[in-house]
Amino acid sequence: MARQELARFLRQRREVIGPADVGLTAGGRRRTPGLRREEVAGLAHMSVDYYTRLEQARGPHPSPRILDALTSALRLSPAERVHLFRLAGASPTPPAGPVRQVRPYVANLLRRIPEAAAVVTDVTYDVIAFNPLADALLGDLRTEPNLARRRFMRVGGYESSSAEEFGHIAVARLRAAADRYPRDEPLANLLAELRAGSAEFTEIWKTNPVRSPGHRTKTISHPQAGPLRVNCDVLTIPDDDQQVVFLTADPGTPTAHALRHLAATG
Repeated sequence: MARQELARFLRQRREVIGPADVGLTAGGRRRTPGLRREEVAGLAHMSVDYYTRLEQARGPHPSPRILDALTSALRLSPAERVHLFRLAGASPTPPAGPVRQVRPYVANLLRRIPEAAAVVTDVTYDVIAFNPLADALLGDLRTEPNLARRRFMRVGGYESSSAEEFGHIAVARLRAAADRYPRDEPLANLLAELRAGSAEFTEIWKTNPVRSPGHRTKTISHPQAGPLRVNCDVLTIPDDDQQVVFLTADPGTPTAHALRHLAATG
């Protein structure tokens, strides 16, 4: 029964993912929706025969390595990944690393709120998506996209009144990320860099802070617009372990007018 449920789950996931979702071209008319078996097998680096037997409930119990490959090929969420492992009778292994791509609907959200600066960060505080106002407000996110590095290494960005509070929030999130993704090399390299380059980061890390994002206000010292008092609100994307940060101004305030000007001029 479990093998049949695993086969059914694989078929269902394959049929709801389009070629564009995984970076493939459609290649003409398709008789059935979703990906072809050979496409999933190629994405998962396994033979078509082996994958076909899994879908037909004839294959052997897949190993954790195979299950992780299927997770990547079928773009499973963390919850779906756990479900896949359980169907296969295996204990979920720690994920190899965090999601570092932005889902299209999240990227579209950033474009629909022109008077709010918005960024998406992964668990390492890399800004992986942002709108033009965020770039103008926070200062060249392409040159230095990592907010933790900006905060502790003093590279890029503008001074903020909430820098001390954000330092504790950042360390709390990075510590949690290190526990969840112990095998992720980019995260390990970032933590090593911050420990070596920032005594403040090391001291905060020792305290094991427990902080969570939420609604806060802060003042950003912008070199052209001057001091800007903004609201900072964080929404989480649990499936991808990401956060969307919105920076807005109270209507009718000087900051609101300044943000509107920055949005218009870049």
